[in-house]
Amino acid sequence: DSSGRIHAIDDTCTHANVSLAEGEVTGDTIECWLHGSEFDLNDGYPLSLPATQPVAVHTVRLDGPSIYVTLAD
Repeated sequence: DSSGRIHAIDDTCTHANVSLAEGEVTGDTIECWLHGSEFDLNDGYPLSLPATQPVAVHTVRLDGPSIYVTLAD
């Protein structure tokens, strides 16, 4: 996020099935570049339409210079 915290979420918008990698991060949210849905990076829930389903959020662990991500089921 914009404060330097590391988040790991699925890269696919639940509304339009497009990559979120090109989305703009503001605070704890990411905005889908295609239709503007915003998702909370902490819990994955959509904060604005047209998305109504959350994206998966994965656990992140820092160990020195390494970043480990545990994928959600």
